[in-house]
Amino acid sequence: MIYGYAWDTSSDLAFALSILPILGIGLLVTLEATVCGFVIAMVLGLGLALLRRSRFKPLAWTTAFLVEFIRDTPLLVQLFFLFYVLPVYGIVLPPFLTGAIALGLQYSAYTSEVYRAGLDAVPRGQWEAAIALNFSHAHTYSRIVVPQAIPRVLPALGNYLVSMLKETPVLSVVTVADMVNLANLIGDRTFEYMVPLSLVGLIFLILTLLCSAGIHVLERVLPKSGIALR
Repeated sequence: MIYGYAWDTSSDLAFALSILPILGIGLLVTLEATVCGFVIAMVLGLGLALLRRSRFKPLAWTTAFLVEFIRDTPLLVQLFFLFYVLPVYGIVLPPFLTGAIALGLQYSAYTSEVYRAGLDAVPRGQWEAAIALNFSHAHTYSRIVVPQAIPRVLPALGNYLVSMLKETPVLSVVTVADMVNLANLIGDRTFEYMVPLSLVGLIFLILTLLCSAGIHVLERVLPKSGIALR
């Protein structure tokens, strides 16, 4: 017995196998929310990083303030704002979309700093060569600077992907049917929480390890793939 829980291996295994299909549905929602949020974070983060490097100082300062504001406010508060406050002004978003946007918005502030560090790390000579060749600003960024920054920022972006994956249970507070939400529902109906929650923890562990392994592979392959211009 562990903390009042009578451990019955056979019955717990049977129970775990019976609820795996239900948790599988939550797993798909978790992965979809993570992917959608990460795509938003990557695209929006790059945009914020470029705006923060703008030569128009008021725009750069406004972007810097916005990034700091997003970073310094909790994800849960932003999630509640999108889900409960926006409808007051006539903007009603589905729970899943609200969660994906909240994740993407929160992590865009972090990825923007990652992008900014990666762009700053590109040797100054690359910029000077682009100017000497009369390349446009857009061409310099898209064909020279950003491709060289990608391998530099990949490890940090991968860390944020893993962090975002582990943040998805927060979405359950706005009724998104992720794994944690479904595990709690199973527990409420069966009065058995240990098995479903333990399974969710194990699944998150496996997903995190797989993501980390994939990131390490990309770190080795990407610089050799010809994407980085050296």
